[in-house]
Amino acid sequence: MGGHGFQDYIEKRCPGAVVPGSCEAGRGSLFGGGRQRPPQTPLRLLIDAEKCLHRLYGGFYTDWVSGGQWNHMLGYLAALAKACYAGNIELFVFFNGALDKARLHEWVKRQSNERQTGQQIISHVQNKGTPPPKVWFLPPVCMAHCIRLALVRFHIKVAQSIEDHHQEVISFCRENGFHGLVAYDSDYALCNIPYYFSAHALKLSRNGKSITTSQYLMHEVAKQLDLNPNRFPIFAALLGNHILPDEDLAAFHWSLLGPDHPLASLKVRAHQLVLPPCDVVIKAVADYVRNIKDTNDLDTISNDVFQHSQSRTDDKVSRFKRAVAYYRATNKPLPYQAAHHPGRPNRGPGMMQGPHMSIPGGAPNKGPYPYSLPESAIAVNPTNKNVSEQNNYSNIPHEGKHTPLYERSSPINPAQSGSPNHVDSAYFPQSSASSSSDNDDGNGGATNHISGTKPEWDKKSKSPGKSKKDAADQAKTENPSPASSGSKATDKKPGNQGGLQIPCLLSMPTRNHMDITTPPLPPVAPEVLRVAEHRHKKGLMYPYIFHILTKGEIKIPVTIEDEVNKDLPPAAILYRPVRQYVYGVLFSLAESRKKTERLAFRKNRMPPEPFCMYPVDYPVIIKEWAAYKGKSPQTPELVEALAFREWTCPNLKKLWLGKAVEDKNRRMRAFLACMRSDTPAMLNPANVPTHLMVLCCVLR
Repeated sequence: MGGHGFQDYIEKRCPGAVVPGSCEAGRGSLFGGGRQRPPQTPLRLLIDAEKCLHRLYGGFYTDWVSGGQWNHMLGYLAALAKACYAGNIELFVFFNGALDKARLHEWVKRQSNERQTGQQIISHVQNKGTPPPKVWFLPPVCMAHCIRLALVRFHIKVAQSIEDHHQEVISFCRENGFHGLVAYDSDYALCNIPYYFSAHALKLSRNGKSITTSQYLMHEVAKQLDLNPNRFPIFAALLGNHILPDEDLAAFHWSLLGPDHPLASLKVRAHQLVLPPCDVVIKAVADYVRNIKDTNDLDTISNDVFQHSQSRTDDKVSRFKRAVAYYRATNKPLPYQAAHHPGRPNRGPGMMQGPHMSIPGGAPNKGPYPYSLPESAIAVNPTNKNVSEQNNYSNIPHEGKHTPLYERSSPINPAQSGSPNHVDSAYFPQSSASSSSDNDDGNGGATNHISGTKPEWDKKSKSPGKSKKDAADQAKTENPSPASSGSKATDKKPGNQGGLQIPCLLSMPTRNHMDITTPPLPPVAPEVLRVAEHRHKKGLMYPYIFHILTKGEIKIPVTIEDEVNKDLPPAAILYRPVRQYVYGVLFSLAESRKKTERLAFRKNRMPPEPFCMYPVDYPVIIKEWAAYKGKSPQTPELVEALAFREWTCPNLKKLWLGKAVEDKNRRMRAFLACMRSDTPAMLNPANVPTHLMVLCCVLR
């Protein structure tokens, strides 16, 4: 995508905007005006862990392909924590805990590419017997989870996103007064983050005393593009993104190049849609946005951009406006910009020089902008068309003090109508409901599981036994991905006097991913949801748990495994029985079935009472998105929850919140039962030492 390539464009095409520096002892000087942080104030940096996993693991350590060298990782993180403590640096690491269905089409593409990389790694190791090139780095299984637990052990604060990872990171950074963001993502580069540092360049010196990275000077990027930073939201929307994909902008991008461009002959190749090179698109779009007369008149802009569109024009226009609103919401200024630089451009910072980096400090918890911006906060003001052209942001109203994300009360409302697992949508970013899985026909329908409501399920249908054809038929009720869905007619290239047309991406309407309707999830006790949400946000719980309880689906990343080997099934299949039992525990399947059978025996019929959580005809179905040999990531697999045969596991509320000794024993037994190791010998330390129990369960 053009938007996704913007970060690489900065690295390769804007050398003056990438400044290396070190966090050695000393006080940094300030560049561009402002005030210094007091020497005693720690440098507070927020790290997006998703873009920094390989650095937190210890760099491209040669043995990562062997499955994870955890002792090496622990040693590295211990040295990192020690260096931060000595240098008066406070790290806060933010992990991606969001299911993020809005970006599912991006995840699908990434999994397909990583699966190919995995096979390259296997072939390289088998043929050459040496570690693979570091550019092929794929995180070992559960690396993010292990790093998160290790950081907690070393007293480094962590958190997990819950709905929209990018928006939550940006909001958390602003609301809690961090001095900078360490990441590597185009979405952050396109937002108004004055102090933005490279996660890929983050390094700890061999002596463990110096931390180095690079700073991105976004004012230099804007200068090289000759583009006012206030126009970045429209620039980002027209580059291509998760809301408006570049496939829908291909005709527009080619029109900017014109018929005489040297690359014009490449636009039609083998009857497929060919996209212009990313760096060419970025320059062309920057030139176009620079010449827009009124950036608030989105109707005029969209009419010009999609003037020759022959399919889904209204939908594309709607997505364009949503994309602009999304990036405008993330481009809200920090308070000191309006307070300390009224009436003059937002000048960039100097390079990072030490733990007291050259960054004006922001007071914690003083961010004036809410996490969930109301429509009025991002709506266009037609009466004041020049507001967006002012660099000082002084006309943006003060929204008042808002409680930081992780200090807010639980959004769970026991009296909430609709789905029993519904989480108040007002708690989340407004744009999260506008996912890229929304209906491309523009009818306003919402994708299943996004809003928390579920469609009616035919009581006569039997999900577990359905064929693939039946599953595909049911998928028709779901909404397609914007990247390649709908009846894509040929779009004419605007400005092409020869009338040459750009063909469809494929000859038939298709989707980047195909969702499937599943039965509604059983209700979960509000107390359990509150605990799950709290532990999830604090980074104390594996993210799958919250996804299962609230969405009924998970995404299983690619693992490095030999697809030629016929002796072992794929890892996603091998461990599926364990997950099925976990699903049964999370939805209190055993107790619900027992209650249903007891009532049915009394009345000799199915009970109509509303508190019957699990009618026999309704299986609990979880959607598993995965990519492995013989399975593409475009379609989820429907997996049924299972209950233990040996004993009736207590409901999840009692299992999680019970404080008696018996409850602790039941928790251990539930774990052993999920691992198919529920035997008395496993609990005997003489047979299995306690610290080896997990290893023995896995091997057993």
